[in-house]
Formats: sequence, C-alpha cells, structure tokens
Amino acid sequence: MTDLRMVPAALAVWAAAWVLTGAGERWSGLVSGLVGAVLLAACLRIAFVRGQGRGGPQASRARRAVTVRRAMTARRAATALPAATTNRPPAATVLVAHAALAAACVLAVTASAHVQLAGRAPLAGLAEQRVTATLVGVVVSQPEPFAFAPGAGQHRWVLAARAMDARGVGSAARAHVQVLSAVVPRYGATVTVSGGLRPADPGAAETARLNAESTAEIRAPPSALRVLDTHRAALLDVTDPLSPQARGLVPGAAIGDTTRLPDDLSEEMRITGLSHITAVSGGHFAVVVTVLTLLCSVARLPRPVRVLVIALASLAFVLLVRPEPAVLRAAVMAAFALTGVALGRPSQAVPALAASVVGLLVVDPWLARSFGFALSAAATAGLVLLAAPLAARLAPWTGEALAFGLAVPLAAQAACGPVLVLLDPSVSTVSVLANLLAGPALVPATVLGLVATVLAPWLPAVAGLVAWAASGATWWIAAVAHRCAALPGATVPWLGGPVGALLLAVLTGLVLWAVLRREPLRGWPESWRATARSGLRQVVREVLRDAPPEVRTLRRPLSRARFLVLLAAASAAALVVAVAVPRLAARSGLPQDWQVAACDVGQGDALALRTGPVSAVVVDVGPDGPAADRCLDELGIERVDLLVLSHFHADHVGGLRPVLAGREVVAALVSPVPEPTANAAATEAVLAAAGVPVRVAETGDRGVLGSLAWRVLQAGAGSGANDSSIVLAARVAGLDVLLLGDLEDAGQEALVPLTGRFDVVKVAHHGSAVQSRALAERVRPAVALVSSGRDNEYGHPTDEALDLYAGVGAAVVRTDECGTVALVVRGEEVSLAGC
Repeated sequence: MTDLRMVPAALAVWAAAWVLTGAGERWSGLVSGLVGAVLLAACLRIAFVRGQGRGGPQASRARRAVTVRRAMTARRAATALPAATTNRPPAATVLVAHAALAAACVLAVTASAHVQLAGRAPLAGLAEQRVTATLVGVVVSQPEPFAFAPGAGQHRWVLAARAMDARGVGSAARAHVQVLSAVVPRYGATVTVSGGLRPADPGAAETARLNAESTAEIRAPPSALRVLDTHRAALLDVTDPLSPQARGLVPGAAIGDTTRLPDDLSEEMRITGLSHITAVSGGHFAVVVTVLTLLCSVARLPRPVRVLVIALASLAFVLLVRPEPAVLRAAVMAAFALTGVALGRPSQAVPALAASVVGLLVVDPWLARSFGFALSAAATAGLVLLAAPLAARLAPWTGEALAFGLAVPLAAQAACGPVLVLLDPSVSTVSVLANLLAGPALVPATVLGLVATVLAPWLPAVAGLVAWAASGATWWIAAVAHRCAALPGATVPWLGGPVGALLLAVLTGLVLWAVLRREPLRGWPESWRATARSGLRQVVREVLRDAPPEVRTLRRPLSRARFLVLLAAASAAALVVAVAVPRLAARSGLPQDWQVAACDVGQGDALALRTGPVSAVVVDVGPDGPAADRCLDELGIERVDLLVLSHFHADHVGGLRPVLAGREVVAALVSPVPEPTANAAATEAVLAAAGVPVRVAETGDRGVLGSLAWRVLQAGAGSGANDSSIVLAARVAGLDVLLLGDLEDAGQEALVPLTGRFDVVKVAHHGSAVQSRALAERVRPAVALVSSGRDNEYGHPTDEALDLYAGVGAAVVRTDECGTVALVVRGEEVSLAGC
C-alpha cells in the first residue's frame, strides 16, 4: 500500500512557501502566526473530537468494535490459532502526529523565508531606487544567451552577491541577482560586476536585476568545477562536426546543454512534449544510477563501496549538469534511495519525494515558484502513483510491455498538464505518442553522450566516435519530434492562467476516476473479455473479420455510469471547441499569452500592455478609423483598465470612438498640454460622452493594474504637443517597457537622467530622424518597436533612427513591415509573434 503520510506536510509546506515568497518580509511573521494558529487549532480539534467516545453514535461504534474483537478472539482460541498482536496507535494519535509534523514543517519554511527576506531587504531597496552599484559574488547559474536577441551577444546568469558598493558606501549583501551581460563568466567563478540595478518581479528567486556595464573575474572556480567545465567544453568540441540536430541534442540529452539546439527542433520538441529529454531531471538520474549499479554488480563490489561509488558519481553528475531545481529534486531523492540501500531498508518513492520537497523548500522557499521544480515533482508523483494502475488497465488490451510503455507518458502528461498550461495555453495531443516512440532512444542517447563527455578531454577521437553513435539515437528523437509536430491538431488551444490549469486538472481527474475506479472490462460479455485479454493484435484481427455472433447479440455495450462519463467528456470537449476556437481564430494567429503588443494602425501609435486575461493598458488609439479597435479585438481585449493618450495629435487620438464603443474603458490619462486645441476639446468631449473618468497626467503618477505596474516619467515637459507627450514606463511579465510618445530633441534630452536600462522601447515619433543618441545608449533596449505606416509621406522610420537603435544592440521591429506584433513571455523565454 502506498505510504502517503508525508504528502500533507509537503503540500502544506509548498503552499506556505509560495505565499511567503510573494508576501514579503513585512508579512512573513503574520503569515507564520496565522498558519501556526490554524494548524494548532486543527490539532486540538482533532484531539477533542477523537477523544469523545462516551455517548451517541461514537459509543455505539466503539461497542460494536469491542464485540467484534471479542468474537474474533474467541474464534481464534477455539481453533487454536495464535492471536495476532498489533501495536498500532489510536487514530486520534496518528492524526495529531501528522498535523504536528505538517505544522513543524510549515514553521521551518516560514522561519527560513523570514531570515532570507530580511537578508534581501537592503539590496531590494536599492533596486527600487534603480541606483548604479558594484557587486561581488559567485556565479551560481550556467550563463545562457538572452532568449530574445542572441545576436546582440548578451548572456543572462545569476550572481550570489556577497558584497556591494552603492553610492560610494560598501556593505555586505546576501541575495541573488540576475545579471544581463555581454561578458560570459565561468560557472562558480567569483566576479565583480557593475551596472544599474532594477527591481525583480514579485516572488522572483532573485532580489534584483542588473544590466552589467563591466564584469571581471577576480577568482577562478574551484578545481573540481574547472575539471567538469573542461569535459563540458570538450563534448561541444567533439560534437561540432556532427549534423545540426546532433550538435544540439547529443549535449542536450547528456548534460542539458541546449545552446546549439536549432530553434525549429526546439519548438517541435515543445509541441510534442519531448523537451524533458534536454532538461536533466529524474529520468537522467535513473539512467545514470541504473548503469552504475549494473557496473558495480558486475565488478562484485560490496554494498558500502557500491553506495559510495554511486554517491560520488551522482554528486559529480549534479555539478556537471548544474544544480537546477529539477536536478536538485532528483538528487535528493537519489540520496534517500542510497541511504535506504546502505541501511538495508529500500526507501519508498512517495515518502522520498515528499521529504525531498519539504527539505528543499525549507532550504530555498523560492523553489515553490519554480516551474522546473513543479514539473519535476509533478512528473515524479504521476509516475509513482498513476503509472502502475494505468498499466494494469491497459494490459488486457495491449499486453504488459506496451501497456507500461503507454502508461508512463500518460501518467506524466496527466500530472504535468495543468502546470504546462500556465507556461503555454495549449494542450499537446501527440505527446503520449511521441514519448512512446522516442522513449527507447533516450537511454542510448544519454549513456553514449555521457561516455563521450567522460572521454572527450583525453581521447577526443574515441569520444567523437561515441558521440557519432549517440547521434543515431538523437536522429530518431528529432525525427519523431518533427513528424509528430507536423500532424494535424498536434496542439489544442486551451484557456490560460490558473483558471485554465484548474479546468484541465478537474477534467484530467474525472477521466482518471472513470478509468481507474473499475476493474478492466468488468460488465462486458465473457467472449469480448477473452478477446480483449488476447491482446491488441488479436482484437484488430477479430474486428477485421465478419461480424462475430457476440457483436450481433450484444444488448448493452456500455454501462450507464460509463455512458454518463463519456457524455460529460464529450460535452466538455464541445464547450472548449465552441468557446476557445472562435476566439483564437479571431486573433489572426497572435498567441493568447501575449504581454506587449504594437498594433498596425498605419501612420500612428496604438500599443497594449496586458493586465489580465481580457484586459490591458492601452496607450494611444491611432488615426481615425477602426484599425485600433480591430487590433484590440484580435488581442482579445474586452476591458481597458487605463487608456493613456500621450498627446492630442490625430494619429494618436483619431481612433478613439471605435475603441470606446467596442469595450469597457475604466479610466483615461491625458496629456497636460491641450494642443492642438480642437483635437483636445473633441477628445475630451468623446470621453465625457462615454462616461470615462479623465485625469490629466503629472510626472510621478503611478499605479498597479492587475499584473502591470506603471509610472509617468515625464508629462508636459516641453513646448508643443510632441514634446509634451506622456512618457510611460511599465513593468509587465518581467519586461521593463518605455513608451516615448512623439518626443522631440528637448523632451528626449530631458528624459536621459530619469531613465536606466529597459527591455522594450517604443521609439519616439515613429522613428523620425530626431532621436537622442544619449537616450538610446542610456536605455539600451533588447527590442525597439517602431510604429509607422507603409509608404507614409514623412519617410518614417528613417535610416538614422533604425541604425541608432540597432547600434545599441536592439532588435528593431517595425509595424509597417510586420503588421501587428506581440511579445510573449514563457518562463525565462521572450519571443516575438506576428513578424
């Protein structure tokens, strides 16, 4: 029987860690007190209720239990059988013990979060002020190319800061900082890095972000890491002559290095649910430990030596692939298993998983918000809880081998599906098939890749041959990904966010309940049951023959319960198709989870910053006509939380009436300079007629709307309408966005000392020739959006503007070439849709 005693404690710790890491230091004490009080009350309530046994139904049940025990004792005595003795504690004691365990675990993670939040506070305060600082610390993540603009040579990595110097004052620092830098440091090196600090997202594992202006290594990594880095680099060298898929997949399957994985193959693996092959986790650990165990058995090593060898090899493997959240989870579970082997008491998977979750969350509460950690834990839970029951249900149809092969990806898909929907609002319909076909190639790809990694520094020629052999396995994986991704309906659009995840979890639970609640084929005619048990091939043979007698005499092929389940599933599928497909079809291919969008409205501006599933902040509405309204419909925007009209020129306010008519507008923020006068008066009249509250913008205005925070950096600072544009800075989905309106020379120069680095910039005045080099070099965006019309009479955008922003490392995106474009953030990846 599965031991689930640690599961409530693990779930409670996860929930507490998630709340605490988002609440901040000020609330951690309050949250811990409330959690402790609730758990204490639960313990007391359980003890009180279970302690009542003197009257009413409980007394009757107790008397009946005593009578049954006495009867059983008498029967054993009469038959001379020895009476079984148990030392099982009372139920109330067990429940109180479980509640006390959960309370102790929650209080431990609360104390850990409180201490760590206090250590992060000084650096977090400086990041809010966006000061320039110099930090000293250790590189604790593998540097990876910045996802959106790899051509700019930027890499992203995490620094465990130990000291900082800000505003000429040095101090200690205990926090992680995400660094964006053109310099690629070595993992484990001690470095000093200088640049502008920016606040991290709420709940992020890092305290702040820093755009590095200079980076220098002051101490090399430890010798063990240098050796392992040599092996990583040597593997890349020996795989360099191979085919493109092998150059990316052999290092990916062996050590999780995806820097050379082709973009199209990466997307196909995502669609087909094969991305886990290049994300080192429990499957890779299982392969490594199994191979080492077989080798130790062949060498006839005694148990203590065997455990020591596997433990050291596992530690080296963790350092080789880097201790990411999923790797840590797998490593801790492997440690529990090795401890059990050493003690001669093999550990059970579910308690080991629960204990691993509790221990890791106490050490690092921010793992509760890591998608990698959540997917790893969910996949493992699905495999240990669902794979065997699903295989038992499938075996009568397919035989045991194929049943197990299908049950593993089915169990993983069922457990991970709700989490994956939070990252990408779609459901893969081919992942089970793809994993079934690609699964046999994973072991040779991993084992041969690791052998090549070990040999590469010393015997590169031999390692090259081994890597070439591994490329055969990865060729099959790539072929499966390509073919399955090309199948019609490979992915089905799904509702995004927590609601979509909850809906998928409920539907998955209902299907599992319907499948697992009954014995396979129970209630079927005996002749059909015999045919089914003979295996899938025999079933196909029977179906292809003329109709057998049992088919003609069958009266009730489906029980009522199963019919109702099928009817409910069909109704749910019809509802999803009826609601999701038309809405997605109306979006002209733009992804549902866009975050920043620049609308194609011709020669004008209209931008949207997402605040919720159907809501956004809209900045300008383009020229006269329905273009902005159509764009907002394509984006699925039904409510505008804040309408910002940067200034009153017709190419920014002309499309106001259709936008107001098509959706709810909560409030409007307008330029303080009412020029041109006629346009300003007409705009205010239209807003008043629609009942939209209007406020004149002032420098320093700020607010939070859903998942977006905004502030006015500048308003009415210059003379004339253009230089009086509202300059809006916003933060959404981890992106810092700067919208410059139609600023001219004076307005842009006045903005320079007020800004720092931004991820996305809407280039001023449709990309006119009037651009401030000082401002462009100050903000250094990864993406520069240019909103302009095709073949416009002004010559926008100019080559000068395009060259300026390209020269500071930005990817320049133009609506006159691409149409409506949107930025999408999925985990740590930022991508462009529509161009």
